Amino acid sequence: MPAEVTWWGHATAVVRDAGATVLTDPLLVPRLGHLRRRRGVLPPPSVTAPDAVLVSHLHADHLHLGSLARLTAGTRVLVPHGAPDAVRGLRRLATRLDLLEVAVGDEVAVGPLRIRAVPAAHDGRRLPYGRRRTPALGYVVHGESRTYFAGDTGLFADMAEAVGPVDTALLPVGGWGPFLGPGHLDARRAAQALERLAPRSAVPVHYGTYWPIGMDAVRPHEFHAPGDEFARLAGRLVPWVRVHRLTHGETARTGTAG
Repeated sequence: MPAEVTWWGHATAVVRDAGATVLTDPLLVPRLGHLRRRRGVLPPPSVTAPDAVLVSHLHADHLHLGSLARLTAGTRVLVPHGAPDAVRGLRRLATRLDLLEVAVGDEVAVGPLRIRAVPAAHDGRRLPYGRRRTPALGYVVHGESRTYFAGDTGLFADMAEAVGPVDTALLPVGGWGPFLGPGHLDARRAAQALERLAPRSAVPVHYGTYWPIGMDAVRPHEFHAPGDEFARLAGRLVPWVRVHRLTHGETARTGTAG
C-alpha cells in the first residue's frame, strides 16, 4: 500500500504509513522572527500527536522549540546527535518528550516503521550564534512504502547511495527569501536530485509558506514559483516520476506509479 503525505507548509509534513504517523520539522506558528506565514492555514492540533517526529537540523525554522512544546507528552522526537547540547531549550523539553539523538546510519523502530537517518549537505549549526557543529540529517521512513524526507540539503556526490532506494522523495525546492545559499536545493537542483534518487513519486516542500516581513513585493515569483518550476523541470528530466505539487493541507497517496 502507498503511504500518504500531507504537506502543511515549509518543511512540515505528515507521513502516514502502515497505520503509523510521522511528523517532519514541525513549524506550527504564524510568525518566526522576521518571517511571516503568507500562505496556508496553520496545521490543526491533531498533528501534535504523531507516533514520531523527525527533526532534520538545528535551524530555528526546522527545530522550533515553541512548536515542539505543543507535542503530546511522551512523543518520540528524533534529533541529530548533539542537538540537546547545542540547544539549551531542547534540554528543557526533554523532561516531557522522548528525545532520541541519532546519527547517520542509525535505525529506529517506531511501531511498524523503521526510520533510518541519512546524510544531508547543509550547515547543521544553531544559527546565528551556534558554535557546536551538529550534522544535518535526512530520514527514510520504511513501512509499506519508503519515504525520504530530505530536510534541508544541497546535492552531494553519493546522494543516491546514501539515501538508498525510495518510493517517494520529499524534497526542498526553495526557501524563505529571494536567494538561496550553498547547502540548499532550488527547483533545478531538486529536479537533478530527483533524477539521481529515481523514486516513483515526489513532493516539493520548503517553499511558498514563510516570507520576510516587508518583502512581499520583492521578487514575489521566488516565493510562489518553485513548486511549479520543480514539477516542470522534473517532467523533462524524469517524466516517469509522479510529482504531487500539494497545496497547504492537501494530502496525496504517494509511491504509486504515475
